[in-house]
Amino acid sequence: MKQCIKVWTEDSVAKPHVIVAGAATWSIKIHNGSNEALSQYKMNITSIAPLLEKLAKTSDVYWVLQDPVYEDLLSENRKMITNEKIDAYNEAAVSILNSSTRNSKSSVKMFSVSKLIAQETIMESLDGLHLPESSRETSAMILMNVYCNKILKPVDGSCCQPRPPLTLIQKLAACFFTLSIIGYLIFYIIHRNAHRKNKPCTDLESGEEKKNIISTPVSPLEILLQSFCKLGLIMAYFYMCDRANLFMKENKFYTHSTFFIPIIYILVLGVFYNENTKETKVLNREQTDEWKGWMQLVILIYHISGASTFLPVYMHIRVLVAAYLFQTGYGHFSYFWIKGDFGIHRVCQVLFRLNFLVVVLCIVMDRPYQFYYFVPLVTVWFMVIYVTLALWPQIIQKKANGNCFWHFGLLLKLAFLLLCICFLAYSQGAFEKIFSLWPLSKCFELKGNVYEWWFRWRLDRYVVFHGMLFAFIYLALQKRQVLSEGKGEPLFSNKISNFLLFISVVSFLTYSIWASSCKNKAECNELHPSVSVVQILAFILIRNIPGYARSVYSSFFAWFGKISLELFICQYHIWLAADTRGILVLIPGNPMLNIIVSTFIFVCVAHEISQITNDLAQIIIPKDNSSLLKRLACIAAFFCGLLILSSIQDKSRH
Repeated sequence: MKQCIKVWTEDSVAKPHVIVAGAATWSIKIHNGSNEALSQYKMNITSIAPLLEKLAKTSDVYWVLQDPVYEDLLSENRKMITNEKIDAYNEAAVSILNSSTRNSKSSVKMFSVSKLIAQETIMESLDGLHLPESSRETSAMILMNVYCNKILKPVDGSCCQPRPPLTLIQKLAACFFTLSIIGYLIFYIIHRNAHRKNKPCTDLESGEEKKNIISTPVSPLEILLQSFCKLGLIMAYFYMCDRANLFMKENKFYTHSTFFIPIIYILVLGVFYNENTKETKVLNREQTDEWKGWMQLVILIYHISGASTFLPVYMHIRVLVAAYLFQTGYGHFSYFWIKGDFGIHRVCQVLFRLNFLVVVLCIVMDRPYQFYYFVPLVTVWFMVIYVTLALWPQIIQKKANGNCFWHFGLLLKLAFLLLCICFLAYSQGAFEKIFSLWPLSKCFELKGNVYEWWFRWRLDRYVVFHGMLFAFIYLALQKRQVLSEGKGEPLFSNKISNFLLFISVVSFLTYSIWASSCKNKAECNELHPSVSVVQILAFILIRNIPGYARSVYSSFFAWFGKISLELFICQYHIWLAADTRGILVLIPGNPMLNIIVSTFIFVCVAHEISQITNDLAQIIIPKDNSSLLKRLACIAAFFCGLLILSSIQDKSRH
């Protein structure tokens, strides 16, 4: 071995990329486990250590620790190979090689994983010495990961990859959050000292307390510093979970029980916590929060269980995503149609609430905007709805009530929108040209092209239009008092209500049967945009036609619905891991406890981020137009700086 390694250290000889070496078991056997053999082994290791160190400068050198044996199965001529002797030889090799390379930049790595694998599988050995084939395959796979992952950097592997270096933008973000934390602590200490000085004092004669000062309201600066302080600590947790390689990740393995049992469990909880709604209108606020909540919980279970491999479940989850977008079309259309508020404040508030967390994560986690695909999707669709209704002629309910002609004008607008959607859906080239223009390309490109964005947009291209159309029809019927929305009353007359309920149930089940019979994902995805609205409308009618169903809601689901966007985004890094491809392991060796702890932290973080976003939205997006325009100028300058720094980073990477 020494002679072979010595030849490789010569400059003129081609060197291997990876060297795997190890020795001990034969020495124990030949010399009958004598102490003299161990002393000679130490001398031999000492003599080759400098050569291995020299070779480690140009190659990856691994010293394999000897595997344990199953002493009861060993034959008589191998009885001297004991685990005690093997441990002594391994300790000698580790101490000598580590001390030899302690002061060197290059080092011989200890391949100890095979020993750990052997401890689990040696009982399956046929002779007590040689490991089963599966153990050697696992060791070989890990060795390949060690060498290949740092070069290929696979998206679904976290093993053996070096921690990515901090980018300039990440360093600036870390400085900003650190300064925010320090600033808030200083503010808190000053405020606390001032509070102590103004503490009520006791009147010695009456024994009553005299209040010296009335408590002052919290200043916007304090809210700002406090919010960024909390956000900085949360982002540090995000980074540690999914970038710093501090915690392990594990693979997803789908079984029907891992998906359906949690679904049944949350369904029971949701039904148990029910309350009366404040209003009994179709798709009232409590009901839409409930709808978002249970859908989000189902999607979370779908992601963590790896259920995307089971096509029927995948198709039903696609309907849930479409239902979110349906609510986007329904909700924003209803607001603009009824309120007629096309002011810049409303637009900025919505855009801020949708995008704040994602923008921060793009900076901290060094991920493109399109990576969090759902937020770009709802953002673009919100802007489409706004532009459609805000452009001349602006048609709102108040104007349309005076003249039915305006209803026809609005339908023409919607028809033109549908025409544009169809054109872009069947003209990939035109779509890609639009979104490949700078700076849009910085937002919508993923892996150097906008195909992923086109695929995501095209998959649910009609459902927002369906939501807008449903809102228009519903509000028109409501205005003409066609609907009975009183407490406990069916939505229509008994005959019509029963007929529509029957049609809805049949339609709902028909879609489920079709989705369950899907054999090809590509073909089903092609039909999905046109047929997903069937199950969505069926659900809305089933949920709203009976008066008693419309009068109650699940407060359990509604609570989750209020933070559904934060839950959807946060899962990427602090519940799942490796950018959703694995599962975060905070507590190794106990999957159930790990899920409970990581889920609790995940939900608390999502709720806190929702509160932070709401607080910051009130400060950063003021109602006063002149102040708002100044803030928008600052935000525009911030994004310009971000684009410039991002371009510099991209050039340095290439």
